[in-house]
Amino acid sequence: MPDLETPLPKAPSPSTRARDIIALVCVVIAIFGAMQIGSIFAPPYIMPPLTSTFGALAGVVMNEWPSIVTTIGRVVLALGSAAIVGTALGVLMGTNGRLRPYLNSTLVIDTGIPALSWMLVAVFWFKNPEVRIFFVLFVILLPFYAMNVYDGIRALPKDWFEAINVFRPSRWQVLELLILPHIVPYVLMTTKSIIGYATRMVVFAELIGAAVGIGAKMGLAESTFKMPEVLAWTLVLVVINIASQAGVGQLEKRLLRWRPEASLG
Repeated sequence: MPDLETPLPKAPSPSTRARDIIALVCVVIAIFGAMQIGSIFAPPYIMPPLTSTFGALAGVVMNEWPSIVTTIGRVVLALGSAAIVGTALGVLMGTNGRLRPYLNSTLVIDTGIPALSWMLVAVFWFKNPEVRIFFVLFVILLPFYAMNVYDGIRALPKDWFEAINVFRPSRWQVLELLILPHIVPYVLMTTKSIIGYATRMVVFAELIGAAVGIGAKMGLAESTFKMPEVLAWTLVLVVINIASQAGVGQLEKRLLRWRPEASLG
């Protein structure tokens, strides 16, 4: 327990959040400026002017929104499934010493298999493209949640177990009152860390084995040498990633509102 006289860490102030937004805007402006300068010296098929890119972006948003929704749905489904199953495996590893070595070995082997190998295996195993993409994302994302949740359980202070054991709780009560609240930050941290990676992986999978989705559309734009559309789809992916990070951040604030945030700068 912290000393009652010790002040709690303060949450980030509105000025800090405004500073982060300003920094993001400045970086975006710098990138667009570099793209525009590059378009002056490079041919259009390498770096088109911003007017062409924004024109392609408007066309993508208005006409290709089903592909955007499809890609987002694939990411959400695979990420949610991996979070649920991976969290369960992590809890099982942290609470069952007999199964821990076998589960840990399975996850280590899983992390050692390249994503391309999983994609080729999925092509042979599954006929439906949706099942292929879900399978590839699921087996790649699952170890992240399982290992991080397991590390979170290992990080539980021993004093907490001793304190709760005074009340003679059942295993389910220990899980509900101690373990699950403790691993929530680890699940959210994992989601924030891999959501961009998951988006890149689903685009890669769509590029190889799907007819609908952002990856498929980017492959079509590349095959027809439409560089503005390639950059437009890239901008869409960046916006999706920023929105996803912001959404997980809001969820984190809601679920962890009991925990004050420290700010060192």
